[in-house]
Amino acid sequence: MGEQLKRQLLQGCDTLELKLTELQINQLLTYVQLLDKWNKVYNLTSVRDPQEMISRHILDSLAVLPYLSGTSLLDVGTGAGLPGIPVAIANPNMAVTLLDSNSKKTRFLQQAKSELGLTNITVVHARVEQAELAKFATVTARAFSTIDVIIDLAGRHCDDAGSLVLMKGLYPEEELAANIDGFSLKDVVSLDVPNCPGKRHLVRLIKN
Repeated sequence: MGEQLKRQLLQGCDTLELKLTELQINQLLTYVQLLDKWNKVYNLTSVRDPQEMISRHILDSLAVLPYLSGTSLLDVGTGAGLPGIPVAIANPNMAVTLLDSNSKKTRFLQQAKSELGLTNITVVHARVEQAELAKFATVTARAFSTIDVIIDLAGRHCDDAGSLVLMKGLYPEEELAANIDGFSLKDVVSLDVPNCPGKRHLVRLIKN
């Protein structure tokens, strides 16, 4: 199974034109093993199959890398650490803060940080609207809430002229028609994630 997962991950990285070191590949595979192990007790994700985790979680997260800028990232409602942990592994120069209000999930995140040796990760157990944090160059969220709600809850954590990068499934036409106070739409990128059926879109907003 291990070799099969590694092949799948390497092929996916090739398709995404992403060059990772042997260490980074091994860290990503270890993360999937941890996710699989902890999932049995903690129910971190509805995805149960490690192969599906590679495509729907790891490659899905890595697909956003070209669209992230700056050296600090806040991952809001990170859950099991997605996209924050794969991003932190692939980009060791980025300081990544993982924020979640679920203590079981933040316990897993601390364990993953420790076992993977990720010194560029900070885990915060708090509700996004109550968290007192520094400002970030980029704030990201994956399947967390609607765009206007995310702006309302997490917009203040974004630096001036910083970016809000939101991972969505279908093109969020209705959400984009709503009032997006304090931010301007930069673009909506259609993502092609290897072995991942269904539409993937990335909404990028710039703080005014």
